[in-house]
Amino acid sequence: METHSRLQGEQAVRDSVREVYADIVTGRKARCCSGRRAAAAGYDAADLALLPDGANMGLSCGNPLAAADLREGQIVLDLGSGGGFDAFQAGVKVRAAGRVIGVDMTPEMLRVARDGTRQYRERTGLDNVEFLPGEIERLPVADNSIDVVLSNCVINLSPDKARVWREIYRVLKPGGRVSIADIALLKPLPLSVASTAKALVGCVAGAVPVEETRAALEKTGFRSVVLRPEPEYMCGMRYDPLYKKIAEGLPSGENLEDYVVSLSISAEK
Repeated sequence: METHSRLQGEQAVRDSVREVYADIVTGRKARCCSGRRAAAAGYDAADLALLPDGANMGLSCGNPLAAADLREGQIVLDLGSGGGFDAFQAGVKVRAAGRVIGVDMTPEMLRVARDGTRQYRERTGLDNVEFLPGEIERLPVADNSIDVVLSNCVINLSPDKARVWREIYRVLKPGGRVSIADIALLKPLPLSVASTAKALVGCVAGAVPVEETRAALEKTGFRSVVLRPEPEYMCGMRYDPLYKKIAEGLPSGENLEDYVVSLSISAEK
């Protein structure tokens, strides 16, 4: 009975996230971060110019490509690939000899990404990016087949993060790496904020403490784990409409960056 209730709860979270991101695609709900944050996160302007129209939805919380050191010929997996923002940029870096697989559970997001592949081919001359439906807790990818796993503000949304890390470990080749941008907690959020749907969509309510992330990676078997907090990113988000609304629910005198940080995660299998 307890297991059934837990699974029902996890599915409810996925359904909620799927619904919200579908609403973002259709314009029924505001995005959790403004598009201007891509440049602030260190994305190269020339790379952004090659993106298909609609790929940059402003949903990043960092830049996983910055630490990924992608090389020609590598096979890359992008978790929660959305409109293809990181996947298309990774495709340019691994060139024709490489491959990028994006996985997303929201049909509307997959449609945007797949529609963008034609424009990507026209702008880059490459045909090396594909998008698959799937949940990050159950990746539709073979064991030991991936060189680098990317993810940008997605793992914090999962109701079963331990399983996500196990899946990442499973699909990576020996020596394969993760380069992930995620949201983490410096201290627990007040319940009044953590329980709001808006906070969840803002990638905040599902976040866990930094050291809990480290422990999960090490328990899974990852080595060379490096967690680099980037608090300046959240400082820049204090005027974003959604994050501003979350911050308004915090105790007097406290700011969002007192609780939440953008976390750069690197590790090896």
